[in-house]
Amino acid sequence: MTRVETAPSPRTTVRRHPERGVYDRAAIDAILDEALCCHVGFVNDGRPFVIPTIHTRAGDTLYLHGSPASRMLRTLGGGIDVCVTVTILDGLVLARSVYNHSMNYRSVVVLGSARPVEERAEKLAALEAIVEHVAAGRSADARPPSDKELAGTTVLAISLDEASAKVRSGPPKDFDEDVSLPIWAGVVPLELAAGPPESARDLPAGLTVPGYAREYRRPDARR
Repeated sequence: MTRVETAPSPRTTVRRHPERGVYDRAAIDAILDEALCCHVGFVNDGRPFVIPTIHTRAGDTLYLHGSPASRMLRTLGGGIDVCVTVTILDGLVLARSVYNHSMNYRSVVVLGSARPVEERAEKLAALEAIVEHVAAGRSADARPPSDKELAGTTVLAISLDEASAKVRSGPPKDFDEDVSLPIWAGVVPLELAAGPPESARDLPAGLTVPGYAREYRRPDARR
């Protein structure tokens, strides 16, 4: 994965294991596009919150959506500072010593503030992008939102001006004195795998599972 030495801002500079920092936008975008969900951190009434939700990226913008009743979306819509993170686990790193155990991962941190998406065309495009992020090809099949459903959905946009990635890959890094110990060491690879689609029981007769569900898989930024 490409590593660019300069972070977009001091706030996004990777300080713990700086050699793992990735600031190349193409690499950051690929991780955001592969990850299925994100965690949104914010402070409301002096209390910190971290909420998992679905996201999508369109160009230089990260979109979040949900109900207007959502405390998170109402709070973020006021323009407060927000931190959005995604993490993809790629493997368990089992070293000879407990101290050197780790995980292989790819993660992104996005900092900024959110703006409510009010313009109809952008809102529709963002919702379509969220559907495509979850299951590419689905938006062509599913019914688009009605005016009532559109009004009942809040969409927020966050610029990707301040974003950085952190990546750990490779084998365990044991201390020299531990290498000769008779203890297995290595990596247990992890990946997200889809099972066979389960059709709804009330489907009309004759409907078959579409290819995007039958052959579902996430894009892999490493390929």
